[in-house]
Amino acid sequence: MMARIVVGSYLIRYPLGGMMSWALQYLLGFSRLGHDLYFVEKAHYPNACFDPSHGVSGDDPTFGVAAAKSLLAQYGLEGKWCFVDFAGTYYGLSRKEIEDVFRTADLFVDSGSHGSWLEEAQHCPARVLVDGEPGYAQMRMEQAQLAGRQTPVYDFYYTNGLNFGTPEVLAPDAGRQWRPLANPVMVDLFAVVPPPRGAAFTTVMNWQSHDLLEYRGKRYGQKDLEFEKFMNLPTLTSQPLEVAVSGRVPEQELRQAGWSVRPAKLLTESIDSYWNYIRNSAGEFSVCKHVFVATRSGWFSDRSAAYLASGRPVVLQDTGFSAHLPCGEGLFAVATPEEAAAAFDKISADYPRQSKRARAIAEEHLDSPKVIGRMLKEVGI
Repeated sequence: MMARIVVGSYLIRYPLGGMMSWALQYLLGFSRLGHDLYFVEKAHYPNACFDPSHGVSGDDPTFGVAAAKSLLAQYGLEGKWCFVDFAGTYYGLSRKEIEDVFRTADLFVDSGSHGSWLEEAQHCPARVLVDGEPGYAQMRMEQAQLAGRQTPVYDFYYTNGLNFGTPEVLAPDAGRQWRPLANPVMVDLFAVVPPPRGAAFTTVMNWQSHDLLEYRGKRYGQKDLEFEKFMNLPTLTSQPLEVAVSGRVPEQELRQAGWSVRPAKLLTESIDSYWNYIRNSAGEFSVCKHVFVATRSGWFSDRSAAYLASGRPVVLQDTGFSAHLPCGEGLFAVATPEEAAAAFDKISADYPRQSKRARAIAEEHLDSPKVIGRMLKEVGI
């Protein structure tokens, strides 16, 4: 049965390739299942809109609106979106039109709109939160509750932490029942072609996405803390390694350790440039945010899912996802530089087999219609 579904996410405010790719995988998961899908977004705080053409953030959403409008039209969602800027101006669907959509919607999914559409969605039969920051989000939620602040209320709570709901996770639940949901990937968007000769294992990352979080006497950080553990990896392998990175990056230290370093924003200016960067890689090596590792959240990256769908083997620092996804061929969960180097050896010994297995993992475990379909069944759609 076709349902009317509204998804609130993060697309126009930060219209770089990686963010647009992440949001698209969710949207297409709903639409490919035959549902009547709408996309909504709000700039609910000032200076929320990043303009990559000028490298500045402000209240003008012109760049992001144009980029999102083009992308959504390309995938059959033309005229089915609404953005509200900080001044309250509506783009795409008008205020009346989107409020009419909400009044007849069967489901509202908040995947990055941070509760900003809950008033419009108050009469939806089901409202779902999808958390992409497992461990971090629950700690912040609990801290807000202890401080007497109200936190948004939904009917169902999902998280990209695959270990939630098991004894393995070391994060609080903030009084919510969290269901695991893997970051999905629309596999058929990604063609499998041989990588260029001598291609590197790459990743796209922020050195620090946000400040340290202190919770119950412990401090939880970002990828910068975890990368230190793997700084010497290039000395253990002949495999070229590259990071496309943004933030306060110790570029000289990385280069001296043997890493190739490139600017992330330049390589992800568009969704096509982002996908091309993945396609021109031999595979992915990446660390994960310290908070994901320390809490054993089971987080698995949407970016890594795109590498797998492209037939690119992934060597990823283990957050606990290895208990839920098949590892050892195509996908390798590692805790040390030595384990990562061993994974590169296994991949190079039979790259075609490892590439084929990478694609199969994406098809079997992460394909958007399968992932989204399971969630919809659980919430009664």
